[in-house]
Amino acid sequence: MRTFRPLLPLLLLSLLPALATAQADPTWRSWNQPVEPFRIAENLYYVGATDITSFLITTPQGHILLDGGFEETVPLIRESVKKLGFRLEDVKILINNHAHQDHAAGLAALKELTGARLLVSAEDAALLAVGGKGDFAFGDSLLFPPVQADQTVKDGETVSLGGVTLTAHVTPGHTKGATTWTMQVKDGGKTLDVVFAASVSVNPGVTLAVNPGYPAIAADYRRSFEVLKVLPCDVFLSSHGSFFDLTEKAAAVRQGKSPNPFVDPRGYHAYLAAMEERFQKQLTAEGQAKK
Repeated sequence: MRTFRPLLPLLLLSLLPALATAQADPTWRSWNQPVEPFRIAENLYYVGATDITSFLITTPQGHILLDGGFEETVPLIRESVKKLGFRLEDVKILINNHAHQDHAAGLAALKELTGARLLVSAEDAALLAVGGKGDFAFGDSLLFPPVQADQTVKDGETVSLGGVTLTAHVTPGHTKGATTWTMQVKDGGKTLDVVFAASVSVNPGVTLAVNPGYPAIAADYRRSFEVLKVLPCDVFLSSHGSFFDLTEKAAAVRQGKSPNPFVDPRGYHAYLAAMEERFQKQLTAEGQAKK
């Protein structure tokens, strides 16, 4: 039975104090424990931690790495890449889901270790450049090493390397430049659509009806939900493993279960429905509170 837990990181965040580093808090440590890397499909591999995700896409001309996790996630990513028989130094392109500490704090170190080019949305590039300072949701409380993007990508633009093409879908709300990435892979002779979905949760303390730091937040969330709902999706992945039942699906992969457990379009739409319902409930409650 599928255990749907898309709200877990959101709920846990509400318990966290402002942290100088990820590992100062036991909850965040639990998200960042090592796991065995594995192949998801064709040239797509999981190289992240227990809940903080990172994905390696390999090509003959070098590799693409999606998300850098915490600073403390970098050694885990490096070890996972090595275990799979690849070299971190062969990563040529870094991309990011969104510019928060748990997904972007490792990017500066990864950029230094690999010499890779960092390609992100223009909106999140500005936040990455100042290490999260002035974030509309967290202020200066969840900072990380600043990192400069080498190139910004607009909604609908593509990133290509070695015969692999990813498309950027800027789906803001969680951050102003949160980005969903899509690509295709082969699995069992079939071509599958992969969606690396941006987080569309609303962080604790963030207001929707009136938000001086992000006046367009509600409109952006609405647009993002509409964009995400029509994306073709066979393989559902995201920034937190709990969004897409990573632990259970990884166990099934290791047991050799078939069909591929990561082929989960129903799970993708269930995630979106749950997030949209929570968004709408909060927006309605804020409107009623103003009356």
